[in-house]
Amino acid sequence: MQVLAFATPLHPDWRWRIVNFAGETVEESSQRFPSIATAVTEGTRRMNELNAADLSQRSYTFLRGTSHFRNR
Repeated sequence: MQVLAFATPLHPDWRWRIVNFAGETVEESSQRFPSIATAVTEGTRRMNELNAADLSQRSYTFLRGTSHFRNR
């Protein structure tokens, strides 16, 4: 699993999100942080608290070629 930080134009403060390797959200913060570093630090702390194993399957859709477009 990985921790990422994000902000939106409507809410410029940072929040953390824990995602598994399939890209699914495991947990997201409701608290906002003033910096990206603080958000990632808190998200990492929370991920360690969860101590959850990531049993998801990675999505490999990005490896798909464009040959299916050539047959049209």
